[in-house]
Amino acid sequence: MATTVDERTSATAVRPFKVEVPQADLDDLRARIAATRWPEKETVDDQSQGPQLATVQALARYWLEEYDWRKCEAKINSFPHFLTEIDGLDIHFIHARSPHENAKPLLVSHGWPGSIVEQLKIIEPLTNPTKYGGSADDAFHVIVPSMPGYGYSGKPTEKGWGPDRIAAAWDVLMKRIGYDQYFAAGGDWGTIVVELLAVNHPASVLGVHVNMAGVIPPEIDVQFFKNVLGASPVLPNLPADLTDDERKCCEELDKVWTGGVSYALQMAARPQVIVGQADSPAGLAAYLLDHDAKSLAMITRSVNGEPEGLTPSDVLDNVTHFWLTNTVVSAGRLYAENTYSFFGVKGVTEVPVAVSVFPDELYPAPETWARKAYPKLVHYNRLPKGGHFAAWEQPELYVDEVRTGFRTLR
Repeated sequence: MATTVDERTSATAVRPFKVEVPQADLDDLRARIAATRWPEKETVDDQSQGPQLATVQALARYWLEEYDWRKCEAKINSFPHFLTEIDGLDIHFIHARSPHENAKPLLVSHGWPGSIVEQLKIIEPLTNPTKYGGSADDAFHVIVPSMPGYGYSGKPTEKGWGPDRIAAAWDVLMKRIGYDQYFAAGGDWGTIVVELLAVNHPASVLGVHVNMAGVIPPEIDVQFFKNVLGASPVLPNLPADLTDDERKCCEELDKVWTGGVSYALQMAARPQVIVGQADSPAGLAAYLLDHDAKSLAMITRSVNGEPEGLTPSDVLDNVTHFWLTNTVVSAGRLYAENTYSFFGVKGVTEVPVAVSVFPDELYPAPETWARKAYPKLVHYNRLPKGGHFAAWEQPELYVDEVRTGFRTLR
């Protein structure tokens, strides 16, 4: 992975950065895709065994014959990029300033198997809303960092880089570039990180927006943890007084915990075992596609030619980004570092919170639980479409949610 940066002048310097992938790296990628040794077809007619062979093969053909990384590279480089060292590790980030005078700083934190690629569609509408039919009063300066071990950030060489340490690094980053107070938004790991920002640095955070809200009550959350291997079924033992929305949430979570997060359990226990994904582009693609059943179904439809929130090129932008940076293993180690509940209440009591519920998220966070989890809930809305990768899949809806959620807090 070739990059261009200014020479550092001090450990805390903020250095300009540009992505420049050598053509030899892209030629090598194509050769590896063409040389893929494919396994036999799955023994079922659905996705219960993971991404179907036909889907991955069709995506690989598109990768070889139609996909153009240079378009993604140009889009990435259309925004200002920087590196700075925090807590001994280089942190990469986009810092796109708004042309509007009263813009507020907004940090957007990605998750897995995402990257800064997830946020490329929302940066311009958030920084320059008047260009997209919005009001200058809703403008933000947008900061999108790459998680440690992801993308162009450094790869930790020792244990300890869990979500709380990342949250602390994000607070240092924001202050270093001139923002003592700021808004924060995130999904997936990004939700956990920005919620911990609000818990551990409440004076810094003006408000939080999440689209995978951490609202599961502790007494129910712990039951799901105990049932990971199916030894203690949760649904028959739920409290009798749950509302319909709360029970629906638990039913969807049950699907996630009893088969939908196998990759998370694997990386939490033994992340180094996925070394093969660093050597096979097709293997990497299949692994990254298998995040959740609804997203996989949506991507499969897209690969088969149906218009969806993500195009095949969208999907391959992210997969190719992982490949060129060789970060599948280093990114996966975040699961091994984590000591927090994925979906449970984190204790965000001092900071206002906005919640957006997209219908194909892992679970539909009930408003009743959101109000208990976030005493300063300022916005709760259920959207008509979209899933786990909301900013990537439905950028217009996501941008509107962020604007609306923070409007009263500016």
